[in-house]
Amino acid sequence: MRLHTIKPNPGAKHRRKRLGIGESSGKGKTSGKGHKGQKARSGGSIRLGFEGGQMPIYRQLPKRGFNNAAFKTTYGVVNLDSLDKNFEAGATVNEASLRNLGLVKGRFDAIKILGRGELSKALTIQVDEVSATAREKIEKSGGNVILPSEAVA
Repeated sequence: MRLHTIKPNPGAKHRRKRLGIGESSGKGKTSGKGHKGQKARSGGSIRLGFEGGQMPIYRQLPKRGFNNAAFKTTYGVVNLDSLDKNFEAGATVNEASLRNLGLVKGRFDAIKILGRGELSKALTIQVDEVSATAREKIEKSGGNVILPSEAVA
């Protein structure tokens, strides 16, 4: 087999529909756009939900309820198995160190450690939140957890 002998599977390539190539082609003259009107013009398309000037359904229906999405807390999540892989024994794990290693990227309100995997090193964890199973595994491996809420109290 050579590069110049390779062909696509039968039926994988379709012939492009050639518009405006004579009346007998089936797509000649108006090229499938009909006669005149907004949709026959170049750039003539109407936006989604447009009802010809009639009051659209999404404006007829009342807005109901409350959406709390603006006040939602978004977490940057890190699991114990990635901490075990990326940190040396005795290291301090905080937001800056997690960002430097690329374990957390983007904007978050808080960083939370979850308990997937095992931890074989003693680490000092200084993040916003830690799950119960993660805390148990961290303390079992000889590490300790310092949360902002515990430091103030």
